[in-house]
Amino acid sequence: MPARTDFAGIDPGPSAPPGGRQPAAPRSGPLPRNGATVAKRGRSYGALDLGTNNCRLLIARPSPDGFTVVDAYSRVVRLGEGLMEAGRLSDAAMDRTVAALAACAEKLARRDVRLTRNVATEACRRASNGLAFVERVYAETGIALDVISPAEEARLAVLGCHVLIDPDGPPALVFDIGGGSTELMLVGDATDGGGPPEIIDWISMPWGVVSLAETEPQWPDAHDRLAAYERMLGEVQPLLAGFANRLTERGVGTVQLLGTSGTITTLASVQLGLPGYDRRRVDGCAVGNNELSALCRSIGLRSVADRARIACVGPDRAELIVAGCAILEAILTRWPGGDVKVADRGIREGILRTLMTRDGVWMPR
Repeated sequence: MPARTDFAGIDPGPSAPPGGRQPAAPRSGPLPRNGATVAKRGRSYGALDLGTNNCRLLIARPSPDGFTVVDAYSRVVRLGEGLMEAGRLSDAAMDRTVAALAACAEKLARRDVRLTRNVATEACRRASNGLAFVERVYAETGIALDVISPAEEARLAVLGCHVLIDPDGPPALVFDIGGGSTELMLVGDATDGGGPPEIIDWISMPWGVVSLAETEPQWPDAHDRLAAYERMLGEVQPLLAGFANRLTERGVGTVQLLGTSGTITTLASVQLGLPGYDRRRVDGCAVGNNELSALCRSIGLRSVADRARIACVGPDRAELIVAGCAILEAILTRWPGGDVKVADRGIREGILRTLMTRDGVWMPR
């Protein structure tokens, strides 16, 4: 399956009911000094990201640092389980996901969230029954899912984590290893006034931890695991080679790597030797490229049982982490050397920034 490289126009507004009209965009621009804006600053805003593997929600209020999280939710739902073979979402996967989304709806109601955006990505884009699932979710939970394009997914990921880019370093290559796809974005310098950087070039590969893992069984024999790992690398490497050639044509050689999503944060926590996941230690940390690449291969070649015993991997990630390791190793070996910056932030944070900016209450330092 070829990689997607289109980059169309983007409407970053809040979600509307399936088939319904988008609500009017809140005002943006300079913050007026009036009671209405002060009242808005006390509002809670919601950002829900339904991926191929996870359902995640953040609820936040504006603060001098941008925003303060007041509630959160994360659940492994495996919405895309079996999608590669069947071409549609299974009943069991949809049931699991609707239950998680119902829990999100309860949190949004309890926090009196009036402005939210709820996005769905690769699984709903690819599934033949994706639209029917979106309609079911709205009917049963009241959550209006916005099935976003790969371009919008890339934009939100960069918007959510670009503050971790070193402004004095080489061009930044941001990567987001998801459940059903992986996006890589070459970004420029931040705009005047500290705004988000421009995405100069990007690629969306149709391989994520779920879609790539389903191409291979969990082999019990070490020799078979090595062969399977190499085959997974072989699926990803040609797509990365084509993108790397495009960057070379642009005169881009050395890059600074910034990774977001579960694969890189999990492996970074293992590399740091943490006994349990600690966002404060992981978000913004830097790990050596060569050491991280070696860790990918080490974990990727272990049995499921051995992977489950690794702190910060555990049983929930033991099966899918091997595909994430293959994707990450392919990226690291294509752009070797130096350190990799790690972001425990991404699409949801990008949504919150967009909503608060449009509502006139974004207050970064």
